[in-house]
Amino acid sequence: MQLLTVSQLNAYLRDLLDADDLLRDVWVEGEISSFNRHFSGHCYFTLKEGDAQIGAVMWKSVASRLTALPVNGEAVLAHGRVAFYEVRGQVQLYVDMLRPAGIGLVQAQFERLKERLAAEGLFDPSRKRPLPPLPHRIGIVTSPTGAALQDMLNILRRRYPLAEVVFAPCRVQGAGAADTIIEALYALYETDVDVIIVARGGGGAEDLWTFNDEQVARAVFASPVPVVSGVGHETDTTLIDFVADVRAPTPSAAAELVSPDIAELSDDIAQLRSRLETAMSQRLTVAREAVARMKLRLDLRSPESRIRRDRQHIDELVRRATAMLERRLSLARAHLDGARGRLEALSPLATLARGYAVVHSPTGTLITDASRVAPDDRIEIVVRRGRFRARVEP
Repeated sequence: MQLLTVSQLNAYLRDLLDADDLLRDVWVEGEISSFNRHFSGHCYFTLKEGDAQIGAVMWKSVASRLTALPVNGEAVLAHGRVAFYEVRGQVQLYVDMLRPAGIGLVQAQFERLKERLAAEGLFDPSRKRPLPPLPHRIGIVTSPTGAALQDMLNILRRRYPLAEVVFAPCRVQGAGAADTIIEALYALYETDVDVIIVARGGGGAEDLWTFNDEQVARAVFASPVPVVSGVGHETDTTLIDFVADVRAPTPSAAAELVSPDIAELSDDIAQLRSRLETAMSQRLTVAREAVARMKLRLDLRSPESRIRRDRQHIDELVRRATAMLERRLSLARAHLDGARGRLEALSPLATLARGYAVVHSPTGTLITDASRVAPDDRIEIVVRRGRFRARVEP
């Protein structure tokens, strides 16, 4: 037997409860009693079932997440940990989640896990990645025997046969199915797929529960490429829908989301080609016009062009000089002809041509007066054509 103080006993009881794995993560169903919200925001109440009861504490941070505070007499499911409060020497339930009892334990566990993963950032919209517009390799994680696989393969072959499909088989329900899904995912992570589809066909809530497994959700979160969740029907929601980058309402819809329509791509390419040809033609036209303008400027500034202009200028000067010279020669000829005419008019030869004659004395003196000669003088007579001698008769 050992003697303990109250503090020692309470500490021992505290350590004893803290070491119990069950009490660290427990759901308790009961009825709210003596509910009190302290001015600090913390809530204190009692959970009752018949004559049994346990004190409960819900911190302000937990209470602030509730849409409405519970009321006395309300049946609830409370999740939390059981610990020993040494100051008052009593066992208490420290509540971190509170749900109405009518939703069931499984659903409450699902919501608890969802809240915890959301708090860790697994659902953060900022980490969602866009799907690749033209994937080369598409990974699929689903059952090899389900109709969902064939539906997705048919859609991928029809819409986008250019992509290679890498199939990682798994079980989608039952014991151990979560482990096979995780193995399939990590097998694809070792390949160079561009996007992954995690899918299964419709079923009841219990059939889809494998996709609410925490480790499956964390495996999806660890994907190095975008993940599309296509589990169940449109109204079904699983945990990986929140973790995946994109949620599709069905497996077939998931296949359509990751695969562009090759017919639309062909039309887009044709339109782009037409626009490219038009743009190139316009640019070539503009370029040719620019080259032509540059060539013209170069021609105008080139030495050869200057030489051609100078030659043309010289030709023009020669033409003008020739024309001026011809005009001057014509004027000179006209003046010469006029002078010739005047000279001819004044020339003795012209007089002689009209029948006159010029008489010279033997000494060569011009005889203009008959008194200058005497009978028998010898004279020389010049006519138009020649000359002859004569003697003066008495």
